[in-house]
Amino acid sequence: MGKEVIDRLTVTRRPQGMPVMYQSWRKLLFMHWPLPPQALRPFIPPPLEIDTFDGQAFIAIAPFTVRQARPVFLPPIPWLSDFDEVNVRSYVQYQGVPGVWFFSLDASSSLAVLGARLSYHLPYFSAATRVREEGDRISYRLRRLGAGQARAELEAVWRKGPLLGEAKEGSLEFFLAERYCLYAADRGRLYRARIHHHPWQLQGAGLDSLHSTMIEAQGLPRVAGSPLLHYCERQDTAIWPLHRAG
Repeated sequence: MGKEVIDRLTVTRRPQGMPVMYQSWRKLLFMHWPLPPQALRPFIPPPLEIDTFDGQAFIAIAPFTVRQARPVFLPPIPWLSDFDEVNVRSYVQYQGVPGVWFFSLDASSSLAVLGARLSYHLPYFSAATRVREEGDRISYRLRRLGAGQARAELEAVWRKGPLLGEAKEGSLEFFLAERYCLYAADRGRLYRARIHHHPWQLQGAGLDSLHSTMIEAQGLPRVAGSPLLHYCERQDTAIWPLHRAG
């Protein structure tokens, strides 16, 4: 994997070459909490910088379902291509290029967990999930599997809100959602993978109930207060291979 050089101005454009995978993210809820940047510094390796908005860093829990996940040269296979996932994430930049840093990713597909761990050096875990939708109300449950794993659970019920549309550049919504790189680290090396999709068509959301140990399970600082909520019904994505970033 060679070193990739990109800049902040071109990161939102479709990368050159072919992606290696397509995924369709469905029924995704962003739950964001602000934190002081120094609270996250011990959990994000240098040389990554913690990205901030008005001096605040953010940590997020994002439950969603994955549909039609497949390598570019294969058609979707229903019992392999569809699964549920919950991410715990924050926002970083390297050499001015913004991206996402994942603290954990829990998925109901053992194949997806193994593939992402090996190919993208991401902290994936196997999980049992249940997702139900009744009208505009979605119920999502997840429990991390595996002996010796930290107890990570999520139970959330939310309601879809009105369409907000594309986020305006410079807004908090743009800062949180419009990110087209993921960063990963392994054995002291920093990696980056490009992601491409249309701008997010965000909706509002209302939270009926929330119980989560997803953040605490990673040893991260506890969050307090109600999260900032955004929902998206569908986001079709293309994912490029991992490259050395630094």
